[in-house]
Amino acid sequence: MDQPTPTSRAPHVIRMRAEDNVAIVANDGGLPAGSELADGTVLRERVPQGHKVALVDLPAGAEVRRYNVVIGRVTQDLPAGSWVHERLLDMPAAQPLDGLPVSTAPRPVLEKLEGYTFDGYRNADGTVGTRNLLGITTTVQCVSGVVNHAVDRIRRELLPRYPNVDGVVALEHGYGCGVAIDAPDAAIPIRTVRNISLNPNFGGEVMVVSLGCEKLQPERLMPPGTLALIHPDMPADEEPPVDVVTLQDERHVGFQSMIDSILRQAETHLRRLDQRRREPCPASDLVVGVQCGGSDAFSGATANPAVGFCTDLLVRAGATVMFSEVTEVRDGIDQLTSRAATPEVAQALVREMAWYDAYLARGKSDRSANTSPGNKKGGISNIVEKAMGSIVKSGTSPITGVLGPGQRLRSEGIREGLVYAATPSGDFVCGTLQVAAGMNMHVFTTGRGTPYGLAEVPVIKVATRTDLARRWHDLMDVNAGRIADGEATIEQVGWDLFHLMLEVASGRSKTWAERWGLHNALVLFNPAPVT
Repeated sequence: MDQPTPTSRAPHVIRMRAEDNVAIVANDGGLPAGSELADGTVLRERVPQGHKVALVDLPAGAEVRRYNVVIGRVTQDLPAGSWVHERLLDMPAAQPLDGLPVSTAPRPVLEKLEGYTFDGYRNADGTVGTRNLLGITTTVQCVSGVVNHAVDRIRRELLPRYPNVDGVVALEHGYGCGVAIDAPDAAIPIRTVRNISLNPNFGGEVMVVSLGCEKLQPERLMPPGTLALIHPDMPADEEPPVDVVTLQDERHVGFQSMIDSILRQAETHLRRLDQRRREPCPASDLVVGVQCGGSDAFSGATANPAVGFCTDLLVRAGATVMFSEVTEVRDGIDQLTSRAATPEVAQALVREMAWYDAYLARGKSDRSANTSPGNKKGGISNIVEKAMGSIVKSGTSPITGVLGPGQRLRSEGIREGLVYAATPSGDFVCGTLQVAAGMNMHVFTTGRGTPYGLAEVPVIKVATRTDLARRWHDLMDVNAGRIADGEATIEQVGWDLFHLMLEVASGRSKTWAERWGLHNALVLFNPAPVT
């Protein structure tokens, strides 16, 4: 197979810390054998873009450091200039979860950031939507075909009458029946579906479509008091029943009767949503989920550091930012507990890591299962290296709160700051859980490329490499590859992202995923048994 032609640019590598004994090749197409680096190192073999080159002689068993962290030990002698990849590294064991530093990291002095606003939709519970959507919740996968048919008709026949409504979204999923509904861990998918329905972008309008015979009955999904969570001024004794259309209801004679019923109920919600108007809101009303997928070795060098800088800007502005993905922070747990605002937050971080360790162990797996073939092709050798590049999305602010999977920020009393939301690392599962937590804006970094999107919230896509941004010019919203190219600093790209978020949140700009109508299905995290 022909290899990509290396760029004519002078050999360029990125060394993350002065203590590192490897650097990644930044040149498009990689570098051929014989290339001489600025420090005099001569490549002994071709090294692909994003992959590591040894800067010193590494005898068998020597530590390999990137981010000034040991990401492995070499299994054979590697002279300086050698290609260092996953097949030549033994991965370190996971850090123990006891004896960790607690709240010891220096607290950076972050000056408040004031005066930044966006135009959003205010909700009764104090949250703010960045979009004005009708969300139709399903209790079980069985109804999805019917609901999707109804949603198509709503878009064609009803939405033109309600120009202030941005769209309608079917909140379908693969849960609801054929599951051990009373198992302890079943609480996770159930609260996830419930809390998705309460997302700020749905304007406090809750509509449910049920089959009728499923295990996840509407009253279990939406117990009394659910609507009071998003309508706090509603007296408890005046809470109306949740709007539910049940397909097995005897009044439905034929498929068309079901569709008519869904459209009729949808129109009542559309009328109320259409009365809403955008109004100026401070940047503190943003609730941002940050995530990475299709990662490469540039993720931790360009896109994720820029997102981390933007995370600090958002926290300074009083916003809420969530970072997630348990297996992608597990190897940096000491970094997280040291940044915990309180010992209780540190304890909650350890609790979530321990729960997930046990969950993986039940499946006879561990955190090493995280890295994908694409991650490795992009230069990431193992989950330790990937974790170091992933954590930097969180910036430098103290961690002020922790959410379990499927929990909602508001219900846990969290109003602002940097929050760790414990989720699996799968893109769609993580995104689904962040929607349930209450995010109204999503930032997603990628190095290998993915058309990932969500129908429920706008997703800003950040490319780690200029080559990806060039080839996927109508899918990537921000090119962080400019950092590696020397055309922009981490701070400049972070500010660019911050300003773009305000424009997207205001509806003045649409992301590429929104323009193309690209979105992935909601995927629930269900650690409970399936029957």
